[in-house]
Amino acid sequence: MGPPLDVWDFSSPLLSLWMNRFYIYLGCALGVTLWVCVQIIIKKQVTRSQEKSVPGTLDSALPLKKKQTHVCGVKIFYGSQTGTAKGFAAILAKAVTSLDLPVAVINLKEYDPDDSLIGEITNKHVCVFLVATYTDGRPTESAEWFCKWLEEAANDFRFGKTYLKGLRYAVFGLGDSAYRSYFNKVSTNVDKWLWMLGAQRMMTRGVGDFNAAQSKHGSIEADFTSWKTKFISRLQALQRGEKKACSKDCKRGKCESAQPGPGERQPHLQGGLQPRDAEEEEPCESSSEDESGAQDSQSLNSVVDVEDLGNIMNPTKKEKREKAPQGQEAVVQRNTEKKEGSEGRPMITPALREALTKQGYQLIGSHSGVKLCRWTKSMLRGRGGCYKHTFYGIESHRCMEATPSLACANKCIFCWRHHTNPVGTEWRWKMDQPELILKEAVENHRHMIKQFKGVPGLKAERFAEGMEVKHCALSLVGEPIMYPEINRLLKLLHQQGISSFLVTNAQFPEEIRNLIPVTQLYVSVDASTKDSLKKIDRPLFKDFWQRFLDSLKALAAKQQRTVYRLTLVKCWNVDELQAYAELVSLGNPDFIEVKGVTYCGESAASSLTMANVPWHEEVVRFVHELVDLLPDYEIACEHEHSNCLLIGHKKFKIDGEWWTWIDYGRFQELVLQHEESGGSKTFSASDYMARTPQWALFGARERGFDPKDTRYQRKNKTKDISGC
Repeated sequence: MGPPLDVWDFSSPLLSLWMNRFYIYLGCALGVTLWVCVQIIIKKQVTRSQEKSVPGTLDSALPLKKKQTHVCGVKIFYGSQTGTAKGFAAILAKAVTSLDLPVAVINLKEYDPDDSLIGEITNKHVCVFLVATYTDGRPTESAEWFCKWLEEAANDFRFGKTYLKGLRYAVFGLGDSAYRSYFNKVSTNVDKWLWMLGAQRMMTRGVGDFNAAQSKHGSIEADFTSWKTKFISRLQALQRGEKKACSKDCKRGKCESAQPGPGERQPHLQGGLQPRDAEEEEPCESSSEDESGAQDSQSLNSVVDVEDLGNIMNPTKKEKREKAPQGQEAVVQRNTEKKEGSEGRPMITPALREALTKQGYQLIGSHSGVKLCRWTKSMLRGRGGCYKHTFYGIESHRCMEATPSLACANKCIFCWRHHTNPVGTEWRWKMDQPELILKEAVENHRHMIKQFKGVPGLKAERFAEGMEVKHCALSLVGEPIMYPEINRLLKLLHQQGISSFLVTNAQFPEEIRNLIPVTQLYVSVDASTKDSLKKIDRPLFKDFWQRFLDSLKALAAKQQRTVYRLTLVKCWNVDELQAYAELVSLGNPDFIEVKGVTYCGESAASSLTMANVPWHEEVVRFVHELVDLLPDYEIACEHEHSNCLLIGHKKFKIDGEWWTWIDYGRFQELVLQHEESGGSKTFSASDYMARTPQWALFGARERGFDPKDTRYQRKNKTKDISGC
C-alpha cells in the first residue's frame, strides 16, 4: 500500500469525483428553490387578480375564489306601541334581503333573551334593535321584558363583561324630542347594556324623532332612511370582511377599544369585530357633568366600603361646600342637621342607594331592602327552584328575599355585592319600624312579580301564586340580626302566615340567644380555624373568634331547626375537615349545607378567581370525607345546579326515609300556640318535619331537580354562573 492520499491534492481523481457530485447537488437545490419561488409569485398574482376582478374586464376571466362570508344572517327585533317600529323593521328586512342574506323580523315580546340571545353569536347573526321610548321614558309593553332582562344582565356579575362578546348589533331608537328628559332613553339604554355585556356595536346608534321641527332630516321616516342606508353599507362591508383602520377622528380623540387590557390601546376596525369603531360614540352620549356622575357610579358598582367612600365623595362634598347656603338659610340647615343627628343618620347614603338600586334592590326606608331572587324568576317560568326547594320544600316562586339591615360586621371575600353596603359592629343608624319594613317589602316584591306578566314561558298558575308571599328569606346583603326590632319583625311575618329563614354571620351570640323561634335558623360557618376565618370573613370585631364560637354554642340551645352553611373556597378552607367536625359537635346543627363558592367577578375587595371555585365533584368528595368524621350525620340531599349538598342529622331519617322537608302549615300552628302561651309552650324541629321526595335525595338520577319543571342551562363561554 502506497502513502496516504493528500486531500488537498486537486489532481487526485478521488477529489475530482466528489467535487463533481457537489456541483450536481448544488444545481438541483438551486433549481428546486427557483421553482418554488416562481410558484409563490404566480399564486400571489392570481390571488390579487381575483380580489381586483370586476365583471366585464379581462381579469374577470380568471376563476374567482369564493369569499368567506362574515355574516350568516340578520335578525331584526322591534318593540312597537303604535306600529311605527314594526313598519321600519319590515322596510329594513326588505333592504337586507336584497343582499341575499337570510333575515328574520321578531317582536321582542315573543323573544326570550335568556335562552336565545347568546346563540346569535354562534350563528353569526347581526342583531338589529328598533325600539321606541314610551310614556315616562319606559319601553313599550312588547319590549318591557327584554329591556328588564338586559338591564339586570348588564349589572349582574354572573354574566360578566364578555357574556355577549362576538355579538354584532345595531340600534335605532324612536322618540319625541318634545319630551326632552326622556328622549330616546330606551334605545340609549339598550345600546349601553349590550355594550356593557361585551357585544360589538356595528355603527352609531340611530336616533329617530317624531318632532318634525327638531328632526335632523325633517321627519322620523327620513331619520330612519338615512340610518338604514348607513347600516346596509356597513353590512356589505361585513360581508366582504373589510377592515378599515381608524381615521384618527374618533369622538373626543379617544381611540381605545371598548375593553382593552391594562395599559393597552387598540385601533377601531370598521366592519370588524371591535366593540367600538371609527364612527362610534360612547355608550351614553352625555355632558361632562353627566360623565363625572357616571364615573362615580361605576366606582360604586365595583367596590365600596365605608372606609373608601371618602375618595369617591370628596368631589361631591367640595361642590356642596361651594354651594353652601348663606345667612338665615345656613342657620336653618344647621338646626335641621343637628335634629337629624340626634335621631341617628340614615344607613343608606344617596351614593349607596344609587349603587344598590342598580344591583336590582328595592330599598325600603333608611336601612332595609328586598330583591327578586333569580330562582324566583326561574320557578315562575317552570324552570326549577333553588336548593331550598329541593332540601326543604320551599316554593321558590312564593319566596321573598329581604333584609331589615343592609349593614354587616364582616367583609367576606366572596360577598356577592362587592361591599356596596355599610359595615359596623353595632346599630348606630336611624331605625324604621318593622310594620313599615314588612308592608313595603311585600308591596315591592309583588310589584317585581307583576313585571313578569307577559314574559315568555311564564306559568299562569305560578304567577297567581307568586303574588302571595309564603316564605321570607332574611339574608341578602347585610346582617339581619343586627336590626334591634328583629323579633317584632319575625312575629309580624308569622302572623301573616309567612315562614322565616334567617341567616346570621355568627358574630352576635347574644342576639342569637334572644331570638324567638324561626322556621329555620342559619349560621354561616365559612371557615373552621381562627386564621382562615379572619382571611375569608375579614370580621370587624377584634374578638371575632370567641364571638364565632359563642354563636355556635347559642345555636345548640335552639329547639327549632338549625343549619350550618359551609361555603367551600379552594385553596382557603377545603382542607380543614377535622376542625369542621369539631365545630359541628359544638353547635350540633340539624343540617349542614355545603356549597361551592360563587365567583363574584373581578373586584379590588377580593382576590378570588375562578380557580377558587370547586367543581361539583370536589364538593361531593369533601362532603363524603366530612361525613366519615360525623357518626350522627349522613348525606341527605343534592342540588347539582347550585353546586350544593345537604348533610342531615340521623334523627331526620325515620325508617330509612329522610324527612328534611318542612310542614309549613304545622309550623304556623306551633308558633301561634307558642306566642299565645307567652313562650311557655315550646316545640322542636321534629314537630314540623315532612317527608323528602325521592327526586331530592342524594344519588337520585334527577340530582335535585324537580321533575315537574324543565331544566334550562344557560351557555356561558367565560364562566360558571350557577348559584343563587
